[in-house]
Amino acid sequence: MKKVLFTAVLALGLSQVNAQNYNNALGVVVDLGDGATLVGPQYKHSFDGKNAGNVQVMFGDNITVLGADYTYNQAFAGTNGLGWYVGVGPQLSFVDYGNDYHGDADKTYFAIRPQVGLEYKIPSAPLALHFDWKPWWNLTNDSNFEAGRFSLGFKYVFN
Repeated sequence: MKKVLFTAVLALGLSQVNAQNYNNALGVVVDLGDGATLVGPQYKHSFDGKNAGNVQVMFGDNITVLGADYTYNQAFAGTNGLGWYVGVGPQLSFVDYGNDYHGDADKTYFAIRPQVGLEYKIPSAPLALHFDWKPWWNLTNDSNFEAGRFSLGFKYVFN
């Protein structure tokens, strides 16, 4: 009986938790780790509180990256503004190697980037912060996997 009651309370509690209490956010993302550090604008849109889309354009070290991600967001029960998310999305990288590369100096890479992270929406301010592990799985030009990639984001929240 205790197990049934616990399960019912847990299910009710989780169904009442809103994963994300905003619809739109615009900010800056910093992508760092193995390789170049990239910085640029990002935009996040929540479709229904749990499902969101993110787009970003990042620049750094002769690299331009365009990315779009889908994330599933869930709040931690009993917290005010703290949640977790998992997601995945495609990335296009345009790299200018200049004279450092044999043959063509410009390369375009297509990658898939899974992610898992934490986001904190400051309850008393229209600001949200995130930190995630976002490895880079390059599928083109000598495919490789870079596990040591992370991102930090600072967003202004609006509806």
